[in-house]
Amino acid sequence: MPRQPRRRSYDQHCAAAHALDLVGDRWTLLVVRELLAGPRRYTDLHADLPGVSTDMLAGRLKDMEATGLVTRRRLPPPASASVYELTPRGRDLLPVLRALADWGAPDLAEPRPTDAVRAHWFAVPLLGPLTELGPGVVQVTLDEGEFHVRIGSDGGVAYGDGAADAPDVRLRTDAATCRALAAGERTLAEALESGRAEVRRTGAAAEPAATGAG
Repeated sequence: MPRQPRRRSYDQHCAAAHALDLVGDRWTLLVVRELLAGPRRYTDLHADLPGVSTDMLAGRLKDMEATGLVTRRRLPPPASASVYELTPRGRDLLPVLRALADWGAPDLAEPRPTDAVRAHWFAVPLLGPLTELGPGVVQVTLDEGEFHVRIGSDGGVAYGDGAADAPDVRLRTDAATCRALAAGERTLAEALESGRAEVRRTGAAAEPAATGAG
């Protein structure tokens, strides 16, 4: 039989309470955030979840496997590592994270000296603003690193950590502009016009670069 999660239930016949039984533990949704960017090794997950202990992360992953949110598979040779990845049920949590990011973005001020920052953490709150660029793969470059977003012709979105293999659009900006876009304080068009962002299209759809980042 599958291992049962260790979390105590709210014991309420309520859809919201049941959802919190599954994903309400500390770190669970942040693990989902990381795995929405693609399969990750345990060591990579631990590196991008600063503050989580190894025991806590291992326990969360086991619970998420037991509840059908995560699977683990062995990479084929010559790799010798295992990776964790979301199940379809786990990937269905993307709208939940987007709603949380939309709700939290207006209160996200300048990072504190103790705050860790990763470039791909801006991906979820920017999924909406980046759709202004149209369908295709958008590679976003910040001083903190890179991530990429895939925008479908149907408006569907997904994101990944690091550079894209063949992006249709390259966007360079900074963390402060990302926060402003996420909070709805400015549009992407306004960021380009003001010089806080720069866009360069590649391939057959290439166009002259927009105003450079200031």
